[in-house]
Amino acid sequence: MTLSPEERERLADIVRLQPTKNNELQERWGLDSGSEVHGYLEDHLSDYYYRNDDSYICATPEAAELTGVEPGMEGDEDGPQVIRVPALEAQVFEVVAGPEERSESVVSVLQKVREAFDADPEVDAVREALQSLRRKGVVEVVYRTVPTFRLAVGRDDIDVEVV
Repeated sequence: MTLSPEERERLADIVRLQPTKNNELQERWGLDSGSEVHGYLEDHLSDYYYRNDDSYICATPEAAELTGVEPGMEGDEDGPQVIRVPALEAQVFEVVAGPEERSESVVSVLQKVREAFDADPEVDAVREALQSLRRKGVVEVVYRTVPTFRLAVGRDDIDVEVV
């Protein structure tokens, strides 16, 4: 199956972002709905992606080889050892409460990012970053009055690479 330049770039996005979801790809690709993402995947990239047990979109090993892009995560059955994430996710990973600390709200993480990096992301962007890190298995959610977050792994156990 020969891929167009657009198909190859979108496949590279899947490799980089995996595990990901329709909404994340919809925003990145400028599509109107998750259904449009699903249709695109089925019509153009069906040989190169699959849905994992949690229904998240993942690239096949052939997709990573074809695009020459490093997968979003590397690890083994014990979990990831390397994650490749956008800059905001790396910042969130750096400041979110550690595995032995009390979990914290999205707003608390937002304030820590603002203080540590002199950045001003939107609260929704921080929420999405936390959820993406959760899907990668390095952040966990603790449900209290509101969902709160903390690392699921030691900060030193993961190499974070910004893509």
